[in-house]
Amino acid sequence: MKLIDFGVREDEKKYIQEWSKTNNIEVKIVTDLLTPETVKMAQGYDGIVAYQQLPYDEKIFDTMNDFGIHVLSLRNVGVDNIPFEALKRNNIRLTNVPSYSPEAIAEYSVAGLMALLRNFKHMIRKVDQHDFRWAPDIGRELNQLTVGVAGTGRIGRAAIKIYQGFGAKIIAYDKFHNPEIEKQGLYVDDLDTLLKESDVVTLHIPSLGKGHTVINKDTIAEMKDDAIVVNSARGDLINTTDLYDAIANGKLYGAVLDVYENEVGVFNTDLSDEEFTDKLLERVIKSNRIILTPHIAFYTTKAVKNMATVSLNSMVSELKDGSSENEINLDK
Repeated sequence: MKLIDFGVREDEKKYIQEWSKTNNIEVKIVTDLLTPETVKMAQGYDGIVAYQQLPYDEKIFDTMNDFGIHVLSLRNVGVDNIPFEALKRNNIRLTNVPSYSPEAIAEYSVAGLMALLRNFKHMIRKVDQHDFRWAPDIGRELNQLTVGVAGTGRIGRAAIKIYQGFGAKIIAYDKFHNPEIEKQGLYVDDLDTLLKESDVVTLHIPSLGKGHTVINKDTIAEMKDDAIVVNSARGDLINTTDLYDAIANGKLYGAVLDVYENEVGVFNTDLSDEEFTDKLLERVIKSNRIILTPHIAFYTTKAVKNMATVSLNSMVSELKDGSSENEINLDK
């Protein structure tokens, strides 16, 4: 068995190499993304592992079929950048890593919120300029707030446990109720109720599709004054212009954003020596009431190792048994 792994970052290499040695399976590591050009390197291999935010071109899967490669294993969760019809047309099975570390993302969300509540961003900027005055940056306490958790999958449930440890009141919404959360009586009937009753709205739900946002000018109008939005899920859940305007005009207190609707080609890229053309993102960065990070909520040693190894394990199961527990149903 020979595998090829595309789009590999430096921090992933050692985990892939360790897995390869332990399992005595050859894995070719490629730093380039998977494109119609680079897929040609996969000839002679049995399966392809990959991770990228950019869309996967349909031509990739035509070439895979030509090479007799019928499994693509992703090192990430999201599959919204993959054309399922092209996979089905070429008889290619798809796997992902559905859970590499829910705790990592949950911990990040809470840490970002705490930093915002205590005005870390502005305070650090002031101290850097030798301004040691307290006012006007008085903080707020999490134990006094109602946190609305939108989405009670693995990450949402991990976040709930942390917020409960701080003594916050929790309400939650999900189309599919978790028995444990149901037993605690945390669910509200709909997302609108959660938005209206929360001091903090933290998003842990998948993308709803282009143009379908959870946070926009209409929903913001129904939210509490001085509410906070935390998003470590998907950038397109928020209309960033509407969110920024609501914070700038004082309707909302602030936001913690680890994702951004136009992040592809920007996040995890060094643009320090280039002209920055995204004016909206520039305003977001400059705001003292918005904490922005470049999609790093997942980025821990545990999560990176799991992404690298679970994807390879799924590939082996697919090639040996014809299926795996992480195979994606392409008909859904």
